[in-house]
Amino acid sequence: MPTLKFFCFVCALGLVACQGGSKKGVGGPISNLSALAPAAGDTATFTTIEWLDSASRHFGKIAEGQKLDVSFRFRNTGTRPLVIQKVQPSCGCTVAEQPTEPVAPGAQGAIRASFNSEGRVGSNHKTLYVYANTKGTTSHELQFDVEVEKKKW
Repeated sequence: MPTLKFFCFVCALGLVACQGGSKKGVGGPISNLSALAPAAGDTATFTTIEWLDSASRHFGKIAEGQKLDVSFRFRNTGTRPLVIQKVQPSCGCTVAEQPTEPVAPGAQGAIRASFNSEGRVGSNHKTLYVYANTKGTTSHELQFDVEVEKKKW
């Protein structure tokens, strides 16, 4: 009987430990920007953003193994510095790059990403979740599609 009690204790402990995991919000992997940085949660520092390129892009066909580099340009249309807190790709085959410094009011910047098509034959729909100190919503979704054709030997 002691092993049954021990087993029940371990199971209960495991259930309690799993309850503390991070939760995904409706807008993507992180729904509360203030959890990322206290300053970004202060609505007095919020600004506005204008996407200069479409937030949804189509890149046609590429060969398997080719890397696709994408860029989404934006402008800070507000009166406060724009801080891009985090850019999170929807999967590990895409690596994102964000501005490391705040973007001044009126200035432009870009979110860049590189998609590795190796082993990704077929239709690919990728999303970049952008978290910033913006009014209305602190999360933005940038999307791109590409068709990967199998390598020809």
